[in-house]
Amino acid sequence: MGSGTSTQHHFAFQNAEKAFKAAALIQRWYRRYMARLEMRRRCTWSIFQSIEYAGQQDQVKLHDFFSYLMDHFTPSSHNERDFLRRMFTEERLPQDSEMEGCRDYDCIEVPDSYTGPRLSFPLLPDHATALLEAFRLKQQLHARYVLNLLHETRKYLVQLPNINRVSTCYSEEITVCGDLHGQLDDLIFIFYKNGLPSPERAYVFNGDFVDRGKDSLEILMVLFAFMLVYPKEFHLNRGNHEDHMVNLRYGFTKEVMHKYKTHGKKILKVLQDVFCWLPLATLVDEKVLILHGGVSDKTDLELLSKLDRHKIVSAMRCKTRKENEKQAEKGKANQTGSAGRPSPWFLPQSHSLPSSPLHLGSHKAHKDSRSSSVPCSIPPNPQELSRQVRRSVDLELERCRQQAGFPVIKEKKEEPLLFSSEADSEAGELLQPTQEEWRQVVDILWSDPMAQEGCKANTVRGGGCYFGPNVTEQLLQKYNLQFLIRSHEFKLEGYEFCHSRKVLTIFSASNYYEVGSNRGAYVKLGPALTPHIVQYQANKATHMLTMRQRISRVEESALRALRGKLFAHSSDLLGEFKKHDKDKTGLIALSDWAAAVESVLHLGLPWRMLRPQLVNSSTDNMLEYKSWLEDLAKEQLSHENIQSSLLETLYRNRSNLETIFRIIDSDHSGFISLDEFRQTWKLFSSHMKIDITDDCICDLARSIDFNKDGHIDINEFLEAFRLVEQSCSEGNASECPQATNANSGYSRPEAH
Repeated sequence: MGSGTSTQHHFAFQNAEKAFKAAALIQRWYRRYMARLEMRRRCTWSIFQSIEYAGQQDQVKLHDFFSYLMDHFTPSSHNERDFLRRMFTEERLPQDSEMEGCRDYDCIEVPDSYTGPRLSFPLLPDHATALLEAFRLKQQLHARYVLNLLHETRKYLVQLPNINRVSTCYSEEITVCGDLHGQLDDLIFIFYKNGLPSPERAYVFNGDFVDRGKDSLEILMVLFAFMLVYPKEFHLNRGNHEDHMVNLRYGFTKEVMHKYKTHGKKILKVLQDVFCWLPLATLVDEKVLILHGGVSDKTDLELLSKLDRHKIVSAMRCKTRKENEKQAEKGKANQTGSAGRPSPWFLPQSHSLPSSPLHLGSHKAHKDSRSSSVPCSIPPNPQELSRQVRRSVDLELERCRQQAGFPVIKEKKEEPLLFSSEADSEAGELLQPTQEEWRQVVDILWSDPMAQEGCKANTVRGGGCYFGPNVTEQLLQKYNLQFLIRSHEFKLEGYEFCHSRKVLTIFSASNYYEVGSNRGAYVKLGPALTPHIVQYQANKATHMLTMRQRISRVEESALRALRGKLFAHSSDLLGEFKKHDKDKTGLIALSDWAAAVESVLHLGLPWRMLRPQLVNSSTDNMLEYKSWLEDLAKEQLSHENIQSSLLETLYRNRSNLETIFRIIDSDHSGFISLDEFRQTWKLFSSHMKIDITDDCICDLARSIDFNKDGHIDINEFLEAFRLVEQSCSEGNASECPQATNANSGYSRPEAH
């Protein structure tokens, strides 16, 4: 009996031991499997983010190129001056007193056949909820109501301080949301999961409402509507994409013009002014600072709270008071020496190609620029000084009256004390920020945290800075804060803590790069200010896929984008491969392949890890690079019979060409008119020292206008570029730029 029991226990022990070993093996296998999946997921994220940041750098370079042209071009007529003003900065809207009487939307009739949502002011909660439901059902708000809502929004935003103060005493909790980027499904899901805004449920949306997604305007309308309904519980911060120059490249301008073909230009014009009035930050219980990008070692919340934020029309370019003074001096010199062709006050002057205001150089240069003092102007004469002081005091008194709720008093006309050119310069002076003010705003909109100590230029994005844990700690101690909440960065899980949990990044656009690429998140703050993170996936399709299927789908999308990037630089890659192939065998080592690719693309990716997905065939760790480049070309060739070199050029310059088209199309009509083409060509010809008559420019425009409708659309613009590149590739490369004036103009963007 005892022997049988002992045998049973022995077998039971052996079975348990085998079970434990099997469980350990399964657990080890599963951990390795999950680690490989996580590695693939993070590598995919690196690909998408590197390509995105490279696009931001291209945007800055392209903007600098056109800024350089403008800085070195003196308009000879009012039309040219007006065109240059509209090219990068829309004409500013009338002042507050004039805006009150500027109700253009009253003249827009709403037809009886219109079945979309209707708005009446003051807005009620039911109006905002109905608007959200209408957008969920893919209905479109009529242009009259869009402009009316924007008008009311601007009137409200003008009254707000630069830094909003919010308290948890009046609400059960405060919900902070990050980037939405035109993804309406995420906003609807947040309201569904967390609840609609109400006096008990406050919200802070931390910028980047627009661009990339297809429903940016709808998101703005919903956010603005709830802000007007619940002004004490609903708050908005400005992001780096609330900028009309950024919108030109990343889709919002195109979206508005597509949805509102008749009134789109007016909507964009009002939106630009609304963006300038968005608050810069929000402070919760005086302990938690919420801003879009980050901070720097020079961030001064007192200065940020006092500056006139509406002066910062775009963070892409700073027009400072110092530049105004230089321009005024040059204008006086031109008046005396250039036969009535004064240089306009709104064009800054320089003698060399300017470095990007966002693309700062070395760390030393960055610190030097941050420590520079605010430029001081030359003392004006007594009359000018008296006028400027009186004007500044009047403006400040008028703003205080508006914030206090007093009626607006129309300005009395003063007798002109200055000549017209000096008056224009003075008006420009009052409208322009100082270099320090502009830098403060750029830093909080564009900066990112880093693990290392210190503060250095953010050369990856081309704007703002990288700030370390010590910079965060200094700011928190200086202003007695507990932690920072920011957005601005894609995060796989929708959020991320860093700097010893003193900085929290919140990103609310789920499936940002591809379905399944990331989760979205928002954070809830109660009276204890303890952050409670909520994650989600707004797209239902992601719940039908396994983790492996999601990662494989996103990975393939990322690799497809990366192959397109490689193909766009085929010529440069070929030249770099030949440097490593000193014996001209047509073969290079795979390690040399990785080094060559990084030296051309500068994406900072783990190329050795990506090599199996990008290089299909290799023998003895050697790659036949010409065959590999040919395989890349076969993947990218379209149905049209376009030769590989031409398609490569279009792939490389497509985004830049579309941005150039929208810059030239200064009235956002969707077409380049003859006048816009003529003015732009004068910029190019002035830069490249080419003498060309107006008749020649008109002939060139007609040759690009293939359908002869009197305008150049985007397809005709791209086709002209392709034809010029084709003629260049067929001719002698050294003679190509001088072949025709057209060739010089259209092959130029490739260099930038």
